[in-house]
Amino acid sequence: MRYIPRGVCSQAIDVELDGDIVKSVKFTGGCNGNTKGVAALVQGMKVEDAVARMQGIDCNGRGTSCPDQLAKALLQAMEA
Repeated sequence: MRYIPRGVCSQAIDVELDGDIVKSVKFTGGCNGNTKGVAALVQGMKVEDAVARMQGIDCNGRGTSCPDQLAKALLQAMEA
């Protein structure tokens, strides 16, 4: 599933789930090292656990961040 984030530097987040487990995440754009790190950390996690850790994280007063947008993407992927 492809998610188009809002309010952050990354341009897209591709998410693949295996049931309720995060199988893979790939960011397009954004801070390369940080987005790769976040993607690697959530791999193999339950969606609910990943969302609980990332939801609401702010980047420089934007009201959101790449991790927060990934949480939104994971929730949307679970609903699909």
